[in-house]
Amino acid sequence: MSKKRIFFTGGAGKAGKHVVPYLLDQGYRVMNVDLKPLDHPGVDNLIADITDSGQMFNAMSSYAGLDELEGGKGTPPFDAVVHFAAVPRILINPDNETFRVNTIGTYNVIEAAVKLGIKKVIIASSETTYGLCFSDGQTDPHVLPLEEDYDVDPMDSYGLSKVVNEKTARSFQRRSGIDIYALRIGNVIEPHEYEELFPHYFKHPEVRRRNAFCYIDARDLGQIVDLCIQKDGLGYEVFNAGNDHNGAVLPNKELIERFFPGVPLSRELEEHEALFSNRKIREVLGFKEQHNWRNHLKWDE
Repeated sequence: MSKKRIFFTGGAGKAGKHVVPYLLDQGYRVMNVDLKPLDHPGVDNLIADITDSGQMFNAMSSYAGLDELEGGKGTPPFDAVVHFAAVPRILINPDNETFRVNTIGTYNVIEAAVKLGIKKVIIASSETTYGLCFSDGQTDPHVLPLEEDYDVDPMDSYGLSKVVNEKTARSFQRRSGIDIYALRIGNVIEPHEYEELFPHYFKHPEVRRRNAFCYIDARDLGQIVDLCIQKDGLGYEVFNAGNDHNGAVLPNKELIERFFPGVPLSRELEEHEALFSNRKIREVLGFKEQHNWRNHLKWDE
């Protein structure tokens, strides 16, 4: 049986450079479509710009490598599209450029996938849709934990672009009937960053308030993407992509009393259960965390 072909945008980015190898290890063939190649064994690379609709249609109907010429039956179809390419936060480009690249790019990628008959699309949304991360001043959430039915209300160009992308995905899903899943990705942590960053976070928990103390191990994010590829028939869905527990040593009772006083709780929480809830990916997709921070960092709580 031939390998499933995955069209992956943004594979050279912070998250993508870990997710793509994870998918390769699961037996997929992955073509990284990005402005720069991903230097990793087994990855097919194509330089392309997501803001150019023609390039997306062309790339998505392309051979992944020279070996595919041998079949003699034209270009094989991609089985799924995973769209991670984006300006990754505010204050890299001007706000309007961040919004343009992220929204037009996502529209182009999903439109090409739908019109070329690809039946599975997974897009990277963001924790920033909840409106805490890049707010002007200190903002309280409406309710905790943060779950997918929250009335997302960011005030920044990046978070807004991700809300628009979710609406774009929902619109294309309605007209096509395919599966389109949006992952609200938490703060991505690479393996080396536990020792580099977390001690400071634990000593100064206030620096993590804007993230609601969330994190997602880049390798666990790979598992989530794989589970999305495997899970068919959900239509349009939004999933928080985060780890099981907070990236903090303080228990929830203390975190909430200190940083979110007066914010109502929609349900009881376990002692260290993530305020950026991943309950839905555990229950619907079967996600099983492999990289809790405690597995990688010794810390006396």
